[in-house]
Amino acid sequence: MELLKRLNIPYTNLELYDRALTHTSYANEYNTVSYERLEFLGDAVLELIISEYLYKTSKESEGKMTKLRSSYVCENALYEYSCLLGLNEELKLGKGELERDGKHNKTIVADIFESFIGAIFLDCGFEVVKKFIYDNVIPLIENNSIDFIEDYKSVLQELVQTDRKSLEYVVVNEEGPAHAKTFEVIVKIDDIIYGQGVAHSKKEAEQLAAKSALKKSEDGKQ
Repeated sequence: MELLKRLNIPYTNLELYDRALTHTSYANEYNTVSYERLEFLGDAVLELIISEYLYKTSKESEGKMTKLRSSYVCENALYEYSCLLGLNEELKLGKGELERDGKHNKTIVADIFESFIGAIFLDCGFEVVKKFIYDNVIPLIENNSIDFIEDYKSVLQELVQTDRKSLEYVVVNEEGPAHAKTFEVIVKIDDIIYGQGVAHSKKEAEQLAAKSALKKSEDGKQ
């Protein structure tokens, strides 16, 4: 597998990595095994390595370290790690998921980062998977290279509450067939539009609108 060579992983069991990149939709269509069990394992391995990193490199309280760890292993972060490594391009998806652009589905792409970690752990052991994380994830954390916020709506809500302002999300447009609708949402603070988001679910569109509003707020402070 070219991916493993590119990532300098001293693999021996190719089947593990193949499974780590196999979505349930593909597994159901071709009667094989999906990544779900490897994802369960990889989640725990990743959390342990990040926990050790924070314990050794920071002097923060338990509560602060817990929040930092959560941000570094949240879905947004895992999605970014996965895309940067090109894992999503190797995904095995069923026909339906391929048609829905599953290779860019945030949840699926985030999941395979954890399953890939699980595969490295089983195939190569803890020290190799730890080196993989330190080579590919820790630099992104230390350089703050990616977006580690999981819930933009909550962050925006806290800011608005501090200023005692009103906050409202409004769906301004829906289009497309029922199975692939697109929603456009705006977020208003004191009846002024601060952000806009477009996605295939109202929830995700609201998050994107909140993200847009937070960026506008940050730009205004600069």
